[in-house]
Amino acid sequence: MNCHEFQNELEDLVLNPAQAPSPVAQAHLSNCDPCSAELKELRATFAAMDAWTAPEPSPWFDTRVTARVRAEQQSAPANFLERLRARLLYNTGAQFRPMMATAMALVLMVGGAGTYLASVKSTPAPRAAVVEDLQILDRNDQAIQEMDLLDDASQDDEGIPQT
Repeated sequence: MNCHEFQNELEDLVLNPAQAPSPVAQAHLSNCDPCSAELKELRATFAAMDAWTAPEPSPWFDTRVTARVRAEQQSAPANFLERLRARLLYNTGAQFRPMMATAMALVLMVGGAGTYLASVKSTPAPRAAVVEDLQILDRNDQAIQEMDLLDDASQDDEGIPQT
């Protein structure tokens, strides 16, 4: 066993001191002074932590905390840049989520509308053949006048068509 492999067993040895180390780990501990020293330090640290008792807070602790919070609430607000900086640095961004969702929805709507309008403009509406014929006739006034002249020329003076 090397030191890296022993590090995997070190946690179990420290957290469960009643557990005896495996024979391979025991052999490594007897031959490796740094690993043996690290195990002793960790056991001493955990023993000190088990013996430590948290001190009781002073009876005025809540009063002082409340007074500080009240003083912060009554203090003059910071300028806009300081508030923005604090909001960006210490915020989880939860209040920006609705704004970001709205912006994304707006981008999707604008993109969808643009795509729809582009597809509508690119495909002309189908027209009936009669409408197209009438439009061609309207545009070609000269052809209509020539047809009228041909009709006038094909009739005699009395209005009887000549064959």
